[in-house]
Amino acid sequence: MKKTIYIIILFTLSNLLFSTKTFAYIDPGSGSILLQAIIATIAGAGTAISIYWNKIKLFFTKILKKKNNDKR
Repeated sequence: MKKTIYIIILFTLSNLLFSTKTFAYIDPGSGSILLQAIIATIAGAGTAISIYWNKIKLFFTKILKKKNNDKR
């Protein structure tokens, strides 16, 4: 495991130290892909919340009950 981490660190450092100038072009399609990724993330989070809504509600209900019992 440690050997793999050392190889990854060595590879990353060598890429950073010995990199050359590149001239990259970002086409207009890149913006739409980025927008689609953001929308998909929001939709996925909304789906996950709606699926597990009862568990989330129960979790926060338990926390609030504990706080109310501690204050008394």
